[in-house]
Amino acid sequence: MSIHPTAIIDAQAKIHPSCEIGPYCVIGPQVELGEGCHLVSHVAIAGPTRIGADNGFFPFSSIGMAPQDISYAGEPTRLEIGDHNEIREFTTINRGTVKGGGLTRIGNHTLVMAYAHVAHDCQIGDRVILANAATLGGHVTVEDWAVVGALCPVHQFVRIGAHSYIGGGTTITRDVLPFSKTVAARDTHAYGMNALGLERRGFSKERVRKIHHAYKVLLASKLNTTQALEKLKAEPDRGEDVEMLIRFIESSERGVIK
Repeated sequence: MSIHPTAIIDAQAKIHPSCEIGPYCVIGPQVELGEGCHLVSHVAIAGPTRIGADNGFFPFSSIGMAPQDISYAGEPTRLEIGDHNEIREFTTINRGTVKGGGLTRIGNHTLVMAYAHVAHDCQIGDRVILANAATLGGHVTVEDWAVVGALCPVHQFVRIGAHSYIGGGTTITRDVLPFSKTVAARDTHAYGMNALGLERRGFSKERVRKIHHAYKVLLASKLNTTQALEKLKAEPDRGEDVEMLIRFIESSERGVIK
């Protein structure tokens, strides 16, 4: 274990011997750091927080601090972070609240860029990118492979669908469709399918074709959302991706961006 002499580590913290703890880091009680984690410098981690293997934390990131919620009364809520994540400078990630299930969670292979904020009770999937100063309100769900652009504020309880892309500076107040490309112009709109992102992730031409057809029905036809869903459900061999899209819309509580 490599620990700089200026680092402060509570005796109750559990640090894997392979971790590297840089200058002026502060690690509190009830913190677990898995194999191969690297804290560059000036990183503060409070518990209860459990962190997996091979995670990198950059200067002045603040991890596992109490939620910014006026109802929080010091309950022992948690933060869990998976493996192979990169948490950049000045990022803040808060623990959960009792009313939100008590857990904030980040998956694996996720990049959280500088000045981003992940509020209490957020659930972040695998291979997500939160760009610089992306700001997630409480109880936000970000599904696998989603990209939230720089300077994007995301309202509480919003869901961001898998493989979606949100352009920089877009305010998100409703659910973001899976596979979509959502950008703010004068208003916030879904501008069809995230074709380039799906191509880069190895989606076959047939999968892309089916998703593209579903988006034409949802966004480019004269059907309302209910009618569009009925049309898609009536079509044979629509594929699992379109099934996921249908389920996402039908389960939305805040409504979706179209």
